[in-house]
Amino acid sequence: MITLSRKAKHFLTVVVKLLIVSGAFYFIYSRLAGDNSPDWIKLKNLFNGSTSFVIAAVIIALTFLNRFLEIIKWQNLVSTVREIKLRESVAQVLAAMTAALFTPNGIGEYAAKALYFEKTQAKNIVFLNLVCNGIQLIIAVFAGLIGLAVFNAYYSILPAGYLLILLAIVFIVIVLLFTARNFTIKGYSVQKIVNKVNALPKQIHRKNLLLAFARYFCLIHQHYFLFLLFGIHGPYPEMIAAITAVYFLGSSLPTFQLFDFAVRGSVAVLFFGKMGINEWVVVFAATLQWLLNIVIPVSIGSYFVFRFKTNTTPR
Repeated sequence: MITLSRKAKHFLTVVVKLLIVSGAFYFIYSRLAGDNSPDWIKLKNLFNGSTSFVIAAVIIALTFLNRFLEIIKWQNLVSTVREIKLRESVAQVLAAMTAALFTPNGIGEYAAKALYFEKTQAKNIVFLNLVCNGIQLIIAVFAGLIGLAVFNAYYSILPAGYLLILLAIVFIVIVLLFTARNFTIKGYSVQKIVNKVNALPKQIHRKNLLLAFARYFCLIHQHYFLFLLFGIHGPYPEMIAAITAVYFLGSSLPTFQLFDFAVRGSVAVLFFGKMGINEWVVVFAATLQWLLNIVIPVSIGSYFVFRFKTNTTPR
């Protein structure tokens, strides 16, 4: 079996770090500088000056709160393995975001977080990250279905039959998961996962659920306030219904985190177009949200990627 020397391992680690960070920034640059990049002059013209600074401050506050809640959520869950400080949670969450940027559906995040812990804890960390993201997905699905039904009642974007089919599919999936919970694949089953989830302390679950709802609230209202920033003052229930539906449909499609804005942006154009909102406003809102929620955290996360040491041990 071939073994690498310590210097060779160090060299490979540096190369991987450089590839991750340079790849992340290249993809970000290609989006901002490409032919399909937003027209920032139009952005300036659309900017509503009367209350813009107050609304912009709210958007920035929601951006910070969204990411901070995610960091607290991870710190809470990982405390079942070992206690970590807030700065450690910041490093793990942001570095994992950077590593996950160009992997399908952000799966690189799972491996990146596991690297911060001992190999014996790798499976536990992957499981905890699944719990962390899983509750967020469940909230997005149920809120999105409600939002889709409400929005459809206003604008009939989907035939009633299609909406019923969609709800039936979700119901069937839930029933299948319940009835086939003991079906095992390579030693894993739904029932085993449920048992493992139930084994976590109740206070951990309660805090995780509360933080997940708070994160979702911040993310949805960040999008809402971006529309207010551009002078769009549609009825609140309709706007929130449209935003939750867009997040649900956008999250249902397999994509790279890097192109998340494009997927949600295209779905958003369809929905908000029904409300008579200028497509440029919709595109700018999606792009700005991508800049705030992906580009900025990834830029900071690049620092933690470079700081990462392969011989990290529990403290």
